[in-house]
Amino acid sequence: MVDPASTTAFTLVVAGTSLLAIAARRFRVRDKLPTLDGWALAGRQFGAVLTWFLLGGTIYTAYTYAAVPGLVYGVGALGFFALAYTVIVYPLAFVLLPRLWQVAKDNGHTTVADYVRARYDSPLLALVVALTGILATMPYIALQLLGIRAVLVAGGLYPDGIAGDFTLVAVFAVLAGATYRSGLRAPTVISMAKGVLVGTTVVGIVVLVLDRLGGPQAVFRAAEDTITARGVPETSLTLTPSLYTAYATLALGSALALLMYPHVLTASFAASSSDRLRKAIIGLPAWTAVLGLFALLGVAALAAGVQARPGNAEAAVPLMVRELTSPVAAGLVFGALAVGALVPAAVMSVGTATLFVRNVYVEYFHPLATPKHQAQVARAVSLVAKFGALAFVFGLPDQDAINLQLLGGVWILQTFPTVALGLFTRWPHRGALLAGWLGGMVAGTALVASGGFSPVVSFAGVHVYVALAALVLNLTVAAALTPVLDRLGVARELGNGTAIGAVVP
Repeated sequence: MVDPASTTAFTLVVAGTSLLAIAARRFRVRDKLPTLDGWALAGRQFGAVLTWFLLGGTIYTAYTYAAVPGLVYGVGALGFFALAYTVIVYPLAFVLLPRLWQVAKDNGHTTVADYVRARYDSPLLALVVALTGILATMPYIALQLLGIRAVLVAGGLYPDGIAGDFTLVAVFAVLAGATYRSGLRAPTVISMAKGVLVGTTVVGIVVLVLDRLGGPQAVFRAAEDTITARGVPETSLTLTPSLYTAYATLALGSALALLMYPHVLTASFAASSSDRLRKAIIGLPAWTAVLGLFALLGVAALAAGVQARPGNAEAAVPLMVRELTSPVAAGLVFGALAVGALVPAAVMSVGTATLFVRNVYVEYFHPLATPKHQAQVARAVSLVAKFGALAFVFGLPDQDAINLQLLGGVWILQTFPTVALGLFTRWPHRGALLAGWLGGMVAGTALVASGGFSPVVSFAGVHVYVALAALVLNLTVAAALTPVLDRLGVARELGNGTAIGAVVP
């Protein structure tokens, strides 16, 4: 049954943030004429605070706030790998992202594929990086919508039939329209509201839940009893030795992959300087603390005896919130979670649209497109991406989106050698990098599909994250082929020597 008080509170939160998104059209607008940089990167003018909000709001997606506690609820300690990977990712981001920002700014690059094209003088390598980013991100957008729907269903805010679908469309449509008009400015404004809403609500819920369940010690004891009673092997609130390698490789592989996603790079490129980007990255662990509280809610859901349907563990925390709090408080929490999913979905659509326009449309179909025309096409493509994700959600089973997003993580990691190595060394041959990418894509896809779409594969009894195993193959192929191609005299020189000079001092 849909509760009127909960629905009203939810609507107020979403409506308030929607008004902010609409008002973003006037936020820091300095463009005299529409340009792709102005629409997709907001003119590269965000300071450290705005960049911190935007990066945090972009990185911490619906997966973070629904699937992580759901994973803890479902399998126990292994779900905490997300905390480890966000600890690993920020030192890597501190090293890579400001350097990549500087190269992009100095050479007028709007996308990471622009940088790849200039760095290796290879339109083909740039194309595969762009298409990989688009393919990996599209199911990720759909996953944000699935996260919103899971929260609404568990919270009793999703009516049966077409009325429920209309609710999801209405929540998403306002942001889609605001992003169409304002580009990156819309999710940037909402990300500030997201930081406040998500941070305050999770702290309040954790305090309430711990009080209702008797404190941390009682919560962990009851949760361990619950998960042990299931009798499922290798599920516990303490990590079993057989899962050490799975935990470690999931954390490392996820950290490396995250930095290659278009939405993270788009948010990074919007900073006004590399120093301001570094300052924003230094503050990002504060978002990890919020993630830790959400993971703790997964433990609390076990302790509270919440019964989520098999295969629907992400609903555990919303169900617990609905049971333990008032309808108004539950509506506010569900509204905050919905807003939490809208920000990354919007930035993802901006990132994929920009990749398509710069590295497919302009490169192969309309090389003389004006900046204004590029911005217009990017707006249209961003709408197609959003409503394509909606069609995917309504037209296919939820598990298909989850499986494709898993594949997206495997695919996007295969661009890491091309992007990251080029920032520090001239050694890898562009042909070898292309062959390594192909080998990693094929092997990673085959391993995931043959393993029943499990993120972990076993080699001689050792559990390893599939994406990282494919990356090792990728790097091995690139390292082996580089000297071979050099000996064969295959061209590797850049068409313009100034490009590499800007990359490698």
